[in-house]
Amino acid sequence: MTPTVQIEGDVGRVVLSGQFDFSAHREFRQVCETLISNPSIKEVLVDFQNVNYLDSSALGMLLLLKEKIGAASKSLALVNCRDSVKQVLDIACFGKIFIIR
Repeated sequence: MTPTVQIEGDVGRVVLSGQFDFSAHREFRQVCETLISNPSIKEVLVDFQNVNYLDSSALGMLLLLKEKIGAASKSLALVNCRDSVKQVLDIACFGKIFIIR
């Protein structure tokens, strides 16, 4: 999986595809750090529309991202979650931690 970045105004979107697991760690971190360091970006969206699987390492990456986003005084939302992704996020109680749209 190679995440892509889309920027519209002050919103940066990280578009994921395929399996979101530890193999995506480096690329995911790089694109997120690019958005976090961009002063014009106020909100980061992680788009799961094309993700068919995520594992516990992906959940850890999301928690680290939330921490970094918070430290940068930006907001974060998880968007376009398919049923399989939503089910994992629900089991991990991520709905209490993240904004999920």
